[in-house]
Amino acid sequence: MGSLQKSNGGMGSLALLETSCGYLLQELQIIWDEVGEDKFEREKFLLDLEQECLEIYRRKVDRANISRARLHQQLAESEAEFTHLLLSLGERSLPGRPEKMAGTLKEQLNSITPALREMQLRKEERVKQFRVVQGQIHKISAEIAGWTEYSDSTSPVCVNENDLSLKKLEEFQNELQRLQSEKSDRLQRMENCISTIRNLSATLGMDSSSIITKVHPSLNELSGLSKNISDGILEKLDSTVKSLQSEKQTRFDKLQQLGKALSDLWSLMDTPYKDRHEFLHVANLSSMASAEISTPRSLTLDMMQQADTEVKRLDQLKASKMKEFFFKKQIELEDICRRSHMEIPSRSEMEKIISQIDSGEIDHADLLTSVDEQISRAEEEASSRKVIMEKVEKWILACDEELWLEEYSTDENRYSVSRGAHKNLKRAEQARLMVNKIPALVDLLISKTKDWEDERKKVFLYDEVPLLAMLEEYRMLMKEKEEEKQRQRKKVQSKVVPEPDSPFGTRPGTSSRRLSDRSINGGFGSESPLNRKSSLGLQPIGPNSINSPSRGVSSIRGGKKTNRERAYSQKGFSYHLREDTVSVVSAFSGPFSP
Repeated sequence: MGSLQKSNGGMGSLALLETSCGYLLQELQIIWDEVGEDKFEREKFLLDLEQECLEIYRRKVDRANISRARLHQQLAESEAEFTHLLLSLGERSLPGRPEKMAGTLKEQLNSITPALREMQLRKEERVKQFRVVQGQIHKISAEIAGWTEYSDSTSPVCVNENDLSLKKLEEFQNELQRLQSEKSDRLQRMENCISTIRNLSATLGMDSSSIITKVHPSLNELSGLSKNISDGILEKLDSTVKSLQSEKQTRFDKLQQLGKALSDLWSLMDTPYKDRHEFLHVANLSSMASAEISTPRSLTLDMMQQADTEVKRLDQLKASKMKEFFFKKQIELEDICRRSHMEIPSRSEMEKIISQIDSGEIDHADLLTSVDEQISRAEEEASSRKVIMEKVEKWILACDEELWLEEYSTDENRYSVSRGAHKNLKRAEQARLMVNKIPALVDLLISKTKDWEDERKKVFLYDEVPLLAMLEEYRMLMKEKEEEKQRQRKKVQSKVVPEPDSPFGTRPGTSSRRLSDRSINGGFGSESPLNRKSSLGLQPIGPNSINSPSRGVSSIRGGKKTNRERAYSQKGFSYHLREDTVSVVSAFSGPFSP
């Protein structure tokens, strides 16, 4: 109070007077003086007043301290936030902001606030960039993973605000570009697959929309869904494409085979153009590759069925024509074999080939080759038999003449003067010449036949009878005939005693009986060569079967297969002739000369 009073006096009073408080205190003293306020009360009042002023000052100072501390805190937080923003944004400093700040706290705070605001704006922009990039990354990743239900609202993007640097943003952008490129590649791959499926379906005559929808509904443009580009869908598309390509290749191969078969059948049967026109496109496939086929509905199942039906129809027609061709060739082969007296192919072989034609087991080219080979072999063998067969014909003709000559020699009327007798005489002379050549001809035939068999390693058959056996039997018969002839002559010479007036014995009487028409017209010699060839064979040899070798050959004509088995029954074709052969005196009772 004293200090206050002292302050009231002198310099203090003067200072107070200079303020509003001083004027008010002066006015209060005037009031006190006028009232007569006690000095003690005055002191107490002034003391209270001073205390109140101190409290007010203290509160103000505290507030000022708090405000200063707040400014320090704000400045520190701003500095810290600024520094954090610089670090998170990956920047060292902000252009235009001094490294060292000076001035009051408010000046310093006012100095950093614009820079801080700019950094916050940059952060917000950077966060937006991160959110956009990461959102696109999440979306594309979800599409690649096959999450068709993905949306921004259900899958919020979490941005790491502690690392908002351009380097990090660039990493996300690179990842986004990679995913976008992958998505683009997948979409392109998907479009290629879908396009391929459409083309293949059109070629095969299938519904491409149902095939694509079956892979995944989102692939159908009418569905309005975002396309699923997951690995599973792409694998299904690839599998579908491969399946359709395989089906296309299978149908193409089948139609190509049918087309080639049609071309071969048309060419084989010389089918006119008007009958080919309907299936020309199928036949043209044989000269094309599968990749070249892209025309819609060019490989449909209906087309395959129609082409297959046509091929089967033509196959049946071909089989019928092949049978006709085979029968003609068979007749030609049989004719060759018959002319050369060779063994004709068995009926069972022919039936086997016919069954192969019906079943389609033998092709026309194979049949033609087989038949031509058979005919060629038959012609070649016939050619190799030609020389022997010509001599066999001469032998048979000579044997026929020998038979005729034997009959002629036994005819008592051969010297009678009758119509045609001179012809028989002339023929007898010619027949005797031929008969004399028979032994040499038989020997030659045996030699050539053996050479033929040695060269061919097979038996020479004449109408399915071994020719060597026939020749050997004939030669044995000739030998027996000659021996019998000698015996008969000896008997005749021993019995006949010539009379004195008739040294030459009795002359055979003549008669008006004429030779039969058969003898006059050539007898056995008039028999056709075909009949002679077809009748050649071995007959059983017994006491009453042979009058002469020529009759033996004549009897050989009658037998074929039934006697061939007996001809082979003994090794070397040995034949046991009975020694009690019938007498052939009648064949040689008359003179040889007519």
